[in-house]
Amino acid sequence: MHHSFLQNLFLEAVAAADPVRVIAPYLPPLPKGRTVVVGFGKAAAQMAFALESHWPGPLTGLVITRYGHGVPCRQIEVIEAAHPVPDKKGEDAARSIMQIVKSLEADDLLLCLVSGGGSALCVVPAADITLADKQKVNEQLLKSGATIEEINCVRKHLSLIKGGQLAAAAYPASVVTLAISDVPGDDPSVIASGPTVADPTTFAEAREITHRYQLNLPISVQEYLKAEKTETPKPGDEKLSRTKFRLIATPSLSLQAAAEISKQNDIEPVILGDAIEGDAEHVGQQHAATALSYLERAPCILLSSGETTVTVRGSGRGGRNGHYLLSLAIALEGQAGISAIACDTDGIDGSEDNAGAVIFPDTLKRAQKRDLEPQSYLANNDSYGFFKALGDLVLTGPTHTNVNDFRAILIE
Repeated sequence: MHHSFLQNLFLEAVAAADPVRVIAPYLPPLPKGRTVVVGFGKAAAQMAFALESHWPGPLTGLVITRYGHGVPCRQIEVIEAAHPVPDKKGEDAARSIMQIVKSLEADDLLLCLVSGGGSALCVVPAADITLADKQKVNEQLLKSGATIEEINCVRKHLSLIKGGQLAAAAYPASVVTLAISDVPGDDPSVIASGPTVADPTTFAEAREITHRYQLNLPISVQEYLKAEKTETPKPGDEKLSRTKFRLIATPSLSLQAAAEISKQNDIEPVILGDAIEGDAEHVGQQHAATALSYLERAPCILLSSGETTVTVRGSGRGGRNGHYLLSLAIALEGQAGISAIACDTDGIDGSEDNAGAVIFPDTLKRAQKRDLEPQSYLANNDSYGFFKALGDLVLTGPTHTNVNDFRAILIE
């Protein structure tokens, strides 16, 4: 019962962010000229499919999504590429997108479909920086414990498409961005590194981030960041004057959907926040303390979203949701009446095949019977191995949307 309720709650939160459900009210009117579609992110193909279903006129265009996340479209080409570390296929597709938008004229409309994962999927390296250089930087950033805001600040300053540069290339065409937010605070300049909005960050900030996390940068990257030859478009830039940005799905809306389901089951929902950040292990410990403090208010459920980080020190497998849950289980010490789920709404926790996992009051006891030492698995960044051994992984496959992590702690 607990397993099915928690998993159904997660699936309802995901469904609330399905582009097919939410895109129609945000579509602009037909332009005088052409309508061209570009997009990138884990939800890009589903967004393109939804757009084709509702758009009253002809469309052409190209979107890039993660391998395995494609959806058949009639008019819009869908290309799959690598995530979270970019590959040549993503670079080639991104360069094609830049060529497409540079051909647009004043009466044309560019519809840009943006969702989480777009930064890695849409790559046009700047100056003498190679794809291999970008891959090295990306790999280090992902293991460093840096926040998504910090990671995307660096990415924008090594790119010719991110940080408003796509919209600038499309000028004087009108640009309407339809976005699904996967970032804490729903900042348009952070979602997929803000390709169509002004970038408030600078080269100096990007350099400081690489220094703070002690990244071993390729020489070409060091020199480019130091030179500061071409800064990203800033607020007030004329080439961004014909752009509009519309959020069609957010973590908050998905939490509200889960809260409604909880109420229907006579369980009081408590939303802890939709923008929770920080080290996954520490957040797990904090949420355990919070859950224990709510025992007298049972039945209730603590809901939260956001994007935690993991500093990878071990050689195991697993993403931030599994890491959070393992930390939560250890801190709860088998407390009766508390179960939880933590999953990435795109269906992929990190780079594994699971969306996340679940824990129950007997999780630690079952682990002990199988000679699984939770603290050792946590130290080795091997939450995937731990929960797989217990049969507690949540497997959904790609969901074709992405509104960040979903966490629910059920207290009875």
